[in-house]
Amino acid sequence: MSLSRRNFVIATSVAAGGSMVLSACSSGSTAGKGDKGGGHGGADKYTGAVVVGTKEDSTGPAPEVEGAKKGGTIRGIGPDDFSHLDPQRIYFSWNSAVGDLFIRCLTGYKIAPDGSMKLVGDLATDAGTIGDGGKTWTFTLKDGLKWEDGKELTVEDVRHGIERGFASFTTEGATYAQTALTGSTDFRSKYKGPFSGKHLESVATDAAAKTITFKLAEARPDFNFTLAMTSYGAVPVKGDSKERYDKDPVSCGPYRIKSHAVDKSMTLVRNPHWDPNTDSIRNAYPDSFVYEFGPESLPATDRMIADDGDDQYAIMAYSGVPAERIQKVLTDPELKKRTFNGLLTGIYYYAINTKRITDLKVRQALIHAWPLEQIRKIYGGPSAGDYATSILSPDILGYAHDDVYGKLKKPQGDPEAAKKLLKEAGKEGQKVVYAFPQSNTYDKTKVVIENALKAAGFDPVIKPLDSTSYYDQVQQIDNKFDVMWFGWSPDWPTGYTLVQPLFDGGTIANGSNNISQLKVDWVDAAIKKNVTIADPAAAGKAWAALDKRIMTEEAPIIPETFQRRFYLYGSKVGGAMFHPLWSSAVFYKLFVKA
Repeated sequence: MSLSRRNFVIATSVAAGGSMVLSACSSGSTAGKGDKGGGHGGADKYTGAVVVGTKEDSTGPAPEVEGAKKGGTIRGIGPDDFSHLDPQRIYFSWNSAVGDLFIRCLTGYKIAPDGSMKLVGDLATDAGTIGDGGKTWTFTLKDGLKWEDGKELTVEDVRHGIERGFASFTTEGATYAQTALTGSTDFRSKYKGPFSGKHLESVATDAAAKTITFKLAEARPDFNFTLAMTSYGAVPVKGDSKERYDKDPVSCGPYRIKSHAVDKSMTLVRNPHWDPNTDSIRNAYPDSFVYEFGPESLPATDRMIADDGDDQYAIMAYSGVPAERIQKVLTDPELKKRTFNGLLTGIYYYAINTKRITDLKVRQALIHAWPLEQIRKIYGGPSAGDYATSILSPDILGYAHDDVYGKLKKPQGDPEAAKKLLKEAGKEGQKVVYAFPQSNTYDKTKVVIENALKAAGFDPVIKPLDSTSYYDQVQQIDNKFDVMWFGWSPDWPTGYTLVQPLFDGGTIANGSNNISQLKVDWVDAAIKKNVTIADPAAAGKAWAALDKRIMTEEAPIIPETFQRRFYLYGSKVGGAMFHPLWSSAVFYKLFVKA
């Protein structure tokens, strides 16, 4: 997921968030030896391990939250409205976070108080049965599932949600399942969606047995993770209003949408037909949720600090504590008690355009020159997150703490190492065009980047771009930029969802996220091989090895940070914790204190 459009937001202040973590290792706030406070040596309170749960783990109700009680209203404060409420049009964590309250998928993540997670059956009785080496997946629906109008939720409704992802109006959602089911990235040429009057041949349902079976074009051992994405939520066949569904979706979760004033507010109330015995993931303590849209991070933080009136029941729902207030919040014991935090699920980095910067030594020189320490100081210092030194983030199975270029030892940059490489390449004084989205934060980081490049023997040309069209500009294959700020968040915690979107040569096109435009045969071959490895541990090692080889032999990016986000909440809010998937609050665990 590209950051601003999908699972991250542009870092205009202190950032970060948690993530799906498959390995026991997590990216923490405690520094490792010799890493000057920027490494990944500690344990993070809101990250843990992801395992595949059992049928028992998938059986409701969800474990109770300590001290929780029913009643009252929780008020979420965010800078923006939800861009989509139709599950097939959701590919942005802010939307997915609220979607957890009314959208359900075949699988989902059961989040423990320590942030560790189990992939379990949500609508399904378990996390699925794999067959034919990963080319077939079968799920059985739970009994007692209903929509908000009391009608039964069926396997046909689940299939309808999958098939809607092929429709002409659902272009914003994920496309992994569509590609896996058709064997083509041009999947709409293979199937037009359910409104064409036909079903997808690779999906079979048995109403009597309550089963749905997926027959994939190629083996996907992690397909049950794919189906946990909000984009594959169930939609009622008889309640589908097509394009209008985005304005008034039908709930099968614990809450339903009562009212929505666009760009102002949205209210959710209890769904009386949701049965907690069918749901091992969600609690439902508040009587209602009221979301307020508009306040940016600074005024929202000041309101949480003041803790007056209804704001005692409020929570910063997505925009975190900004750099201007982070020290005040973290040094005041009473305020700090009303915070939660975690590391964002992916990586911020700078893509090097390999079609323009063709010399490997020049790309390596750029990595050595880049001033990570100075950049992080502008973001807010160590509280803003950890230095990144690899493609894989600490959340990903197989993450190996690799630091090919010794950035943890010299996070301020190593101009002498850069100069040496430029001299060897015969490229001293190399012109470098650096592009970034304009914002108060990045207008400051451009200064330290420009100074570092000059010190390393480069001739920097700085290109600030309008933030609203930034991605449209850098995702053009004929752009005139050498280095571009970017970021990516994995859709589930394996190396595939980080490496393939960013470095698969077959994806290069206008609008592609491979803005490094890396096209290397051995990289493409390794991606195709690694994605079929069924054993998670072996797959993790393979992705880590590929990460290290790409960084060593191709150097297509400059890793920057695994960023951290802090949130404040009111004194009457209980159960606040960081969502390791959506980098928000876990809304369905919140409750109103007595």
